[in-house]
Amino acid sequence: MKNLFCTAIVSVLLILCAAADGQEFFEGKRICGRIEIIIAAVSGEKTLSAVLYDSSSARALLEKLAGGGITLNMNDYGGFEKVADLGFSLPQNDTPTDTDAGDLILYLGRRFVIYYDKNSWNFTPLGKIEAVSKSELQSILGDGSVRVTIRKQEPR
Repeated sequence: MKNLFCTAIVSVLLILCAAADGQEFFEGKRICGRIEIIIAAVSGEKTLSAVLYDSSSARALLEKLAGGGITLNMNDYGGFEKVADLGFSLPQNDTPTDTDAGDLILYLGRRFVIYYDKNSWNFTPLGKIEAVSKSELQSILGDGSVRVTIRKQEPR
């Protein structure tokens, strides 16, 4: 019991130290940056904010975005995601993952995926869209193909 208590105290101190060093966290995960996702669908255009989890995959995506935004034509797949080929590869950090609405995933090192429902597989989690419900996201993405622009968000 004493070891468990000590472990908990050390964990809290490490989180506090990281926060004091300017590290940002989202849902318990350290983030390395923020992006905007501009979705142009039949229903109109909507800009969403997302965090990128701190990984070599997300950092490599941010490096690509430093040269400007990336526009993708995303297609429905399986009734739970929109997917598009990036046109370049990013480092993979696959792990068994249970997705939910708003999750941003890298699949096979070169496919960018926005989940609007649940799935489980070995993926590379990239990040998460903030402040949007499952039903809102499904409505924004609509049926069929959408044009999505991803760009680096300027610091707040």
